[in-house]
Amino acid sequence: MRVSYKKLWVLLAQKEISKADLRKRLKISPSTLTKLNKNEFIALSILVRICEELNCDIGDIMEVTKSSCTE
Repeated sequence: MRVSYKKLWVLLAQKEISKADLRKRLKISPSTLTKLNKNEFIALSILVRICEELNCDIGDIMEVTKSSCTE
């Protein structure tokens, strides 16, 4: 399975919120932001906090897809 946070970056742009501002608002570590940038898995509790801050649903900030067999 693969995860993509592309929807999160689009939503932040629409709301005119920088990644750094989001990190500061939620008090998440720089390493968590790096994981988001690299489309790596992060804790569900952090995803929920992001959704609460942006007033959205988890499907509005991420999507999960099947990986191909060659990856």
